[in-house]
Amino acid sequence: MKKSTLLHLRIPFSFFLLPVFLFAWAIAPQVEASKFWIAFVVIHIFLYPASNAYNSYFDKDEGSIGGLKKPPLVSQELYYYSILLDAIAVIVGWLAINWQFGLMLFIAGWVSKAYSHPSVRLKKMAWLSWLTAGFFQGYFTFIMSYLALHDTTLSSTFTPFIQLPALLSTAMLMGSYPMTQIYQHEEDSKRGDLTLSIKLGVLGTFHFTALAFSISTAGFFLYFFHYFSWQTALIHVMCLTPVLLFFGYWYWKVRKDPSNADFEHTMRLNLVSSIMLNLFFLSLGILL
Repeated sequence: MKKSTLLHLRIPFSFFLLPVFLFAWAIAPQVEASKFWIAFVVIHIFLYPASNAYNSYFDKDEGSIGGLKKPPLVSQELYYYSILLDAIAVIVGWLAINWQFGLMLFIAGWVSKAYSHPSVRLKKMAWLSWLTAGFFQGYFTFIMSYLALHDTTLSSTFTPFIQLPALLSTAMLMGSYPMTQIYQHEEDSKRGDLTLSIKLGVLGTFHFTALAFSISTAGFFLYFFHYFSWQTALIHVMCLTPVLLFFGYWYWKVRKDPSNADFEHTMRLNLVSSIMLNLFFLSLGILL
């Protein structure tokens, strides 16, 4: 494997999407260690990197992308590895966990391809790409992870205890998704892609995210208060405090100078929010 191919897999970037998986694990009863690690590897080491590689191959970005400040040139090898990793994810998920997990991995892989492939290119459609990414990286991944971790059927997930966190995961992703595009306006516009962040503008993206963040945080608070305890709900809010403080600090900097809506600040916000959410869901799962 070429070094450029390995870099474009952006495996460390999977850390930013880990909270959804850990949330599903935290509320799933009687999770076997083997299932946890198989599902974790399949989703975060195979599925997500395959999607990253496929996206990079068709985007051919010259500027910064998620997890890579200076992306190297892509090669045909990157395309082949994206297909290979996708296939490995589906086969391992199907054989080692269950057919439901394998089928959902297959669907998730094809949706990620539709996001980037020129024949569909969901990335050109601001609202549709936002809804698609939010649903599949949030709700769909939550249910997929829950089915992999807990030996149950899809029909059994249609209870408020499971459906609400799946929907909240989507709300969380829909709020944060435009922020991941805020530094790519110029590059996306060159390709003719119309992201939601471009439509909202730089400050509009901050305002949109602040509103979505407030709504999803209120939803999480009510969920944890109802199904767990007021202490759990309060701890979740406390874990989000560093995220809010950094967001406010960054917003203040951008109002003074719009050029601060850059790659470095975006990655720092992603890192802070991912660390705090991963710690919270890990603690929730361990203490349950």
